[in-house]
Amino acid sequence: MPARGDHDARRADVSAAVWRVLAARGFGGLTLRAVAAEMGVSTGLLTHYFPNKRALVRHAVDVAERHTDARDRHAAAGEGRPALRAALLDVLPLTDEATVMSRVWVSYWDGALADEEFAADQRRRYDRWRARLRSHVDAALPGPGLDPDDLVATCAAFAHGLVVQALFDPAAFPAHRQVALLDRFLAELFPA
Repeated sequence: MPARGDHDARRADVSAAVWRVLAARGFGGLTLRAVAAEMGVSTGLLTHYFPNKRALVRHAVDVAERHTDARDRHAAAGEGRPALRAALLDVLPLTDEATVMSRVWVSYWDGALADEEFAADQRRRYDRWRARLRSHVDAALPGPGLDPDDLVATCAAFAHGLVVQALFDPAAFPAHRQVALLDRFLAELFPA
């Protein structure tokens, strides 16, 4: 039996290979065979760590979440509108790495639409994201009368709508345009 460190090291290798396959092919191209080929190992060796594609997809989502959490920049942005802006910038495909991340998540949504367990996980992810956005929206509110939950939903929808447009038409939505559109959106939603 391999030592625990060897098992952990191999699992880290698998995680890196999963990420490379996701980045290149999305969730639709994520198969045990593709990951095994990426690692240069047999599918049998890979099934020692992941007995089926479902286990592999679950692990891939964990890997994607760790990558997402690692690039979170909004904590340093203070509070209110600047923090909300930073939190929304975090999800936009403004860099090559962020574009890969966005491609991974958008491709996962397709699978989650067809799988109730994955859909429930995605709903919980959205709940957590909206809860993080909510504190920034609360601090940015210009006054009473506005529903903060509606504003949070509007901000999330705007950001993900921009993600999808930028992924499908990157020439029309380069990073500087995405940032300008976000800034205009926030200025109209939360006037100074």
